[in-house]
Amino acid sequence: MESSKKYSVLIVDDEKSDLMLLNRVLSPEYTVFTAKSGTEALSRTERDKPDLILLDIIMPDISGFDVLVQLKEAPATRNIPVIIITGLTSEDDEEKGLFLGAVDYIAKPFKNAIVRARVSTHLQILHHIRTIEHLGLIDPLTDIPNRRSFDDRMAMEWRRAIREKLPISFLMMDVDKFKTYNDTYGHPQGDVLLQTLARIFAGAARRPSDLAARLGGEEFGVLLSNTSAENAKAIAERIRAEVEAMRVPTVDGKTITTATISIGATTCFPADGDNSKDFISKADENLYSAKTNGRNRVVGD
Repeated sequence: MESSKKYSVLIVDDEKSDLMLLNRVLSPEYTVFTAKSGTEALSRTERDKPDLILLDIIMPDISGFDVLVQLKEAPATRNIPVIIITGLTSEDDEEKGLFLGAVDYIAKPFKNAIVRARVSTHLQILHHIRTIEHLGLIDPLTDIPNRRSFDDRMAMEWRRAIREKLPISFLMMDVDKFKTYNDTYGHPQGDVLLQTLARIFAGAARRPSDLAARLGGEEFGVLLSNTSAENAKAIAERIRAEVEAMRVPTVDGKTITTATISIGATTCFPADGDNSKDFISKADENLYSAKTNGRNRVVGD
């Protein structure tokens, strides 16, 4: 990873003692900014453009959940990894934070070593993302990561899931009757369709640790780190519905076309000795089931 001195962290917390402790823990390695409210956090994010944000939830003006939603809705900030660090310890709160786009969730009282490790992990992922942009790992047609990039990220996230005992989910997606679409409207229009779909898939990979990639031809995948089966299926269904509702004009503007996709979803808690290829094969099996049972549907484990 690049020297961590190059990275900056914004700490958002209204508790002065926590703010000072986190600053002391992280400032030896990173440039640290601080904010004491949700409003100040949004302002400082826009101004300072931190590489990573540590975000409390319970604050006097707007909640950390609301701050997270605003960050993920804004194109300029949606790719900044956000780690929630809060006194809220219920599974429902953790699941909500991760579903809204946080990359991690740390409960208070926190251990300094855990905070350092989690921050380091997600900055390594950020470094990987930036490296992709410089190594030709982007599919030239759709402008999203290609299969090589996917394989690299899968290996990284698989190791992290084993190490931290986290769930990992994968959505494998295929365009229904793509050959018929190409035969009807022509290959240039087929390329337009793939580009439109890629934007939808990339939009679903809301957290920096998630990845939407073109796996080959009309097949795509979305890798969802630290995501439960229930949330993965909800994301898959949202993608499916958005694709079904899309309208794609032909190049000459005379015709409006539509398309649907089938999605195979799978989730696991990998352990030492488990193989990520088996995990991907399971998603492929579920995709096949979606295809053979009528298409335009999600099939999960």
